[in-house]
Amino acid sequence: MKAICFYFQIHQPFRLKRYRFFDIGNDHYYYDDFANDDILTRIAQRSYIPAAETLLHLLEQYPGFRCAFSISGVALEQLEQYVPEFIDIMKKLIATGRVEILGETYAHSLSSLIDPDEFANQVRVHDEKIQSLFGVKPKVLRNTELIYCDEMAPQIAALGYKGVITEGAKHILGWKSPDYVYCAASAPKLKILLRNAKLSDDISRRFSNTEWEEYPLTADRYMDWIASTPAEEQIINLFMNLETFGEFHPRESGIFQFLEAIPYFARERGVEFLTPTEAVSKLKPVGELSVMHPISWADEARDTSAWLGNKLQNEAFQKLYSVAERVRLCEDRRLKQDWYYLQGADHLYYMSTKHLPMVQLIPHSRPTKLPSRHSPTT
Repeated sequence: MKAICFYFQIHQPFRLKRYRFFDIGNDHYYYDDFANDDILTRIAQRSYIPAAETLLHLLEQYPGFRCAFSISGVALEQLEQYVPEFIDIMKKLIATGRVEILGETYAHSLSSLIDPDEFANQVRVHDEKIQSLFGVKPKVLRNTELIYCDEMAPQIAALGYKGVITEGAKHILGWKSPDYVYCAASAPKLKILLRNAKLSDDISRRFSNTEWEEYPLTADRYMDWIASTPAEEQIINLFMNLETFGEFHPRESGIFQFLEAIPYFARERGVEFLTPTEAVSKLKPVGELSVMHPISWADEARDTSAWLGNKLQNEAFQKLYSVAERVRLCEDRRLKQDWYYLQGADHLYYMSTKHLPMVQLIPHSRPTKLPSRHSPTT
């Protein structure tokens, strides 16, 4: 029987305030509390809360429905502070036994690319946060921005995870399909779940695009696409930001009605739902998958260039982690907290020049603004 694995990401960075040269040494508070409160509260009211309530209703209505969440530690901190009612809804979701919480790096950092010790530490701290809030221990890892390569697999397995989630990048798969479970070439006991980019983006990026040839997308037609995939393909991994529902696509687009109808039409077509842990436990891998260089779910390149694609980003990245050992050895709680918050991949993303057009250096020329962190294109 064919299965769907639904996974939703929630992440919000601690946004930084304008920090000038003359503030160095005088002002040691770097965060824009007003922006953090305003942005998170707005997104929670428009997206997180109604989406979570919709999922809770589906779990009550359809015993076979399942899904998973990955919530960064810094997002959990802000949700506890600004939108505690969402934490209460998450507790109800997890109490059903059919909603899984995945492992993450606490700070949504790129530590896996440069500092194995920091990566392991952040994953453990995130696990502890999930355990304290929800009483469960993650068994499948979702690294920051789905970043993964062969070099990371042995460490992920050593941390006790059964599986890892990453992107079904075409340049890695070649002729292979993302709709199977694979095992890591460098750690065969670690299972790999690959995002089906086309079917995921049909919802997260294209749903309300009136110029899309498939617009308007209905749940019955969408489930027809899934049911018509080759019979031998095991699982369709639909991974997306929770902001897809209500933020990227507003309520008026019909996105919530679409989500509500998915389990009904899945049942009609004999398609079941699995959590990531159920998928890696029940389904046998069809072979090994080797990923020589880090991949992610960002941009068309599906690599790490969105965060490390220019000299400014790379210099900031190297400087940040050059002090890692000294920070870990210190006992200043506030300094360690700043170290975590500043590691957020978002801060490096905001330095990206990938999406800026080439402009002539003439007076008053202004490059196009970089897409928002909450844009469906990120």
